[in-house]
Amino acid sequence: MERPSTIRVTGKGMLRLKPDVTRITITLTGCYKDYAESLKHSSEDTESLAGVLAGQDFAREDLKTLSFSVQSRSESYQTKNHEWKERFVGYEFRHVMKVDFPTDNDRLGRILYALAHAEVNPEFRLSYTVKDPEASKNALIAAAVADARTKATVLAGASGVKLGEIRHIDYSMVSLDFEVRPMNDMMVRAYAAKAEYAGGSYDMDIEPDDIEVTDTVTIIWTIV
Repeated sequence: MERPSTIRVTGKGMLRLKPDVTRITITLTGCYKDYAESLKHSSEDTESLAGVLAGQDFAREDLKTLSFSVQSRSESYQTKNHEWKERFVGYEFRHVMKVDFPTDNDRLGRILYALAHAEVNPEFRLSYTVKDPEASKNALIAAAVADARTKATVLAGASGVKLGEIRHIDYSMVSLDFEVRPMNDMMVRAYAAKAEYAGGSYDMDIEPDDIEVTDTVTIIWTIV
């Protein structure tokens, strides 16, 4: 039996989303001679940070860990004989966390002020995302499928054939980035340092750009 002819089309979906969630990524670091001491200070600094954020209406569970590591650290030094050697410095911990909240520049100003004046002196990075990325992913896939069908219909019509049943759908799950990052760490600190403040708050005026995401799906139809 003759195998039915097919048409293979790749559809592309694209979305422009207005960010509605502000994300602050916070990094705590420290280096100590003893491994246990490094862990102890990491725990203490994290609890201190949680206390700062509690004063900004965050619950303890709102502070999410993204990564945590403790690694030995060495440094190079030159001996009196001008030889270069390595020596142990200590165990360095690195704890990366995040907090999300509905976008609000007034609240952002208060949070950044609190972080900038915290005893633990964290590094922090500002980004924006969307509240429901899964819904956006589904809408993106639907747009890609619709685009594929439109293209296939045009191609079939121009060729004097009709689309039949779908034989195969090829979709590879890709990691979509639903974040827009208007500032890096140093820019956030510089912005905060220059911003006007009153009553424990910076006067922030940030309007993030839209988030643009694209995805593709390939579909094979029979043609009759």
